[in-house]
Amino acid sequence: MIRGWYTGASGMRAQQWRLDAVANNLSNVDTDGYKREVASFKAFPEMLLRRQSDDGVYLHPFGSGDAAPIIGRLGTGVELNELFVTHTQGAAKETHSDFDVMLEGNGFFAVATPYGERYTRNGSFVLGKEGFLLTKEGYPVLGENGPISVRANNFKIDADGNIYINNIYPDDPEVMVAREKNQWEEQVLLDRLRIVEFEFLRYLKKQGSSLYYETPESGPPIALLSEEERPKVLQGFIEASNVDPVIEMVHMIEVNRAYEANQKVIQTEESMLGTLINQVAKFG
Repeated sequence: MIRGWYTGASGMRAQQWRLDAVANNLSNVDTDGYKREVASFKAFPEMLLRRQSDDGVYLHPFGSGDAAPIIGRLGTGVELNELFVTHTQGAAKETHSDFDVMLEGNGFFAVATPYGERYTRNGSFVLGKEGFLLTKEGYPVLGENGPISVRANNFKIDADGNIYINNIYPDDPEVMVAREKNQWEEQVLLDRLRIVEFEFLRYLKKQGSSLYYETPESGPPIALLSEEERPKVLQGFIEASNVDPVIEMVHMIEVNRAYEANQKVIQTEESMLGTLINQVAKFG
């Protein structure tokens, strides 16, 4: 019976982990580029139960109890295996902002941080005071030649991630006319967005602020260079979170019911143990 307490308690702890994942998903339903987490679990080793009181069981020539009739297997609980991140594509939100960029397909933007190079799907960028393209946390977005220096109303990004600038001064009215007609007669190739992928995507770790970092299990970042490998880049769009709030609310209800079921297991075990002790004490 004591074992039943530990089994029920491990089930309750597992549902707490699952609830934390669901709550985190719901809190980031409006976070651009967020990928939902799923808590996965693994069972403790099962125990094989046999009857050992049958006549003749231990008269086996080798003194083994393997001949005892099998009752069945007894589960001993569960534990958290991992928080699995689902990297499915989020919906596209059109913003009409030059500083919003989206990847349609597999891949990550590369970002320079004080902790080293990090990776993100959140393409909501801003223009820094020094003219560099930055994340909202202030980290420079990387091109294949390093940080990207642009001017407002004076750059565009094509579907392959190539960044072009116009030689006409951005305050010139001709620039606005050219932008409206999509005519960039004096465009110059500045750089190309550094987009990477990983061999084992599931082993990437979240750092916070929509950033990921590599691990020995995920392997090093693989730069996507050819047009066939690279995802399509959309300027003026943002990738929304891939969290479905309706599904997450259903999961939350499931978690609450599973938690209550494990709680009742512990209460039942406690009641049975109390009855056993009282009966033994009464007839002892």
